[in-house]
Amino acid sequence: MTTDIKPTRSELIKLKKKVKLAKSGHGLLKKKRDGLILEFFEILKRAKTVRQELTQEFIRAQQAINLARMLESDLHIKSLALAIKEQPEVSIEQKNIVGVVVPKINRKELKKTLFDRGYGYFNGASIDEAADAYEKLVEKIIEAAEVETTIRKMLDEIEKTKRRVNALEFEVIPKMEAQGTFVRMRLEEMERENFSRLKIIKERL
Repeated sequence: MTTDIKPTRSELIKLKKKVKLAKSGHGLLKKKRDGLILEFFEILKRAKTVRQELTQEFIRAQQAINLARMLESDLHIKSLALAIKEQPEVSIEQKNIVGVVVPKINRKELKKTLFDRGYGYFNGASIDEAADAYEKLVEKIIEAAEVETTIRKMLDEIEKTKRRVNALEFEVIPKMEAQGTFVRMRLEEMERENFSRLKIIKERL
């Protein structure tokens, strides 16, 4: 580890600068890691809420469509579904959370009026309730997709940052400090040797 290091004062100065820079980087990475973890737990709280709401919306949608199927035929419900002309539109942008780029999903209002649904006005209330329930379910699915993707990206970045912090703390910095100790001790040893030689020379003169 230290045999390739030249025991010179310039090398010692370089090592000191490298150690200082590494410790500065280590401190910044620790702050980033801590910030990421705090943000992650906030997003995790939101994710739990979104998951619960998604489950509730799914149950509501299932109940609504089951009721509609009891009152209307499956063929009639399918024909009404095919009458819908406009499909939900979403666009994905990006936002930054503590240096992590995560998706931001923008969507048009998914809740449609009876006219926008395209299947006319002369249908039972159960059909409208089922359509309304599934529109809300789709909105919640999109929200859940954004949150879950953000969580995965945040977790990946936390792991990467933790690995970098540990590498600096337990490998890079200790190695450079050991090299600095070796150079310092070698310089002191060389100074003692030079002093001894000079003393011998003076005595002979």
